[in-house]
Amino acid sequence: MSRIGKAPITVPSGVTITVADGLATVKGPKGTTTAPVPADFTTSQENGILTVVRPSETKQHRSLHGLTRALLNNAVVGASTGFTKIIELRGVGYRAEVAGSVLKLALGFSHPVDIPLPTGIAVTVANSTPTSENGLLAATITVTSHDKQILGDFSADVKGRRPVEPYKGKGLRYQGEKVIRKVGKQADKKKK
Repeated sequence: MSRIGKAPITVPSGVTITVADGLATVKGPKGTTTAPVPADFTTSQENGILTVVRPSETKQHRSLHGLTRALLNNAVVGASTGFTKIIELRGVGYRAEVAGSVLKLALGFSHPVDIPLPTGIAVTVANSTPTSENGLLAATITVTSHDKQILGDFSADVKGRRPVEPYKGKGLRYQGEKVIRKVGKQADKKKK
């Protein structure tokens, strides 16, 4: 039995769910999200609780049960409260700003990096503040969306523009992400 698939989904007030033609449409205060529902599966909503029921115990139905429930839960959470990812920008001379629907980054290249914002994404940039780690400056880029997949894709695209450098720790990283640092040439000199 799929323990994830059997878990009920709590639907907050102000969120409506309609299932038609293998697609669940979830409308809420943050936006409208869709999630696929296999044709054989049934959903029932009673007293603010949504449950997903699979038609049989075949391997395919068991594997789709938890997936369908997780996608529906992400759609409900996204439509009601939304999702947020925080990206830290560390490095001397590195900057970030939002101009209209474009995220402008200065990442130490000879050219600025402009990333257009997709629909459904909101980005805010906090001012740079000094950090204790090697005296690098850090800017905080907060990305919010009602769609978890769009949020993850955009955040990964931004983070991939300047991966964290292992010696000084400069680059883009998620907040709270552990970065393995290398010691460098100074460690070899101290041994001698």
